Amino acid sequence: MTLIKTRRVPAALLAGLAALALSHSAPAAPDGQPQQLPTVTLHAGMHNIVAQVAKTGEQRQTGLMYRQQMAGHEGMIFVFESPATQCFWMRNTLIPLSAAFVADDGSIVNIEDMKPLSDESHCSRQPVRFVLEMNQGWFAKRGLKTGSRLTGPLFN
Repeated sequence: MTLIKTRRVPAALLAGLAALALSHSAPAAPDGQPQQLPTVTLHAGMHNIVAQVAKTGEQRQTGLMYRQQMAGHEGMIFVFESPATQCFWMRNTLIPLSAAFVADDGSIVNIEDMKPLSDESHCSRQPVRFVLEMNQGWFAKRGLKTGSRLTGPLFN
């Protein structure tokens, strides 16, 4: 039998640590509610995009879930720590979307149209750090395709 001696941690210290942890995490969207994240303005030629920025694991996982509609110039950009093959699905996502998988320099690697409420996986054709989701057909209507380039503060 092993006896482990424990010490009590003062309640004030535990409360302080909990407050510190909460102050450094992004607020989660309530279940069934779309999240609202800080935005960045991106450009596709003469077209401006106001994109919410999903940069934490929790923000990326929630993405555009539960949203009933999205304005034509709005979207969400998913930012990953390093380039990798990125795959997306549409679980709990109510609106049809197009996802542009984007390289560090802003060039579009590939674009995938995604059906609402689907678990079908849509992946980048090569490692990328960014994925921009817009209303389905947004890229096609503006003549944007593989090789087109986005500009803005996220791209080098």
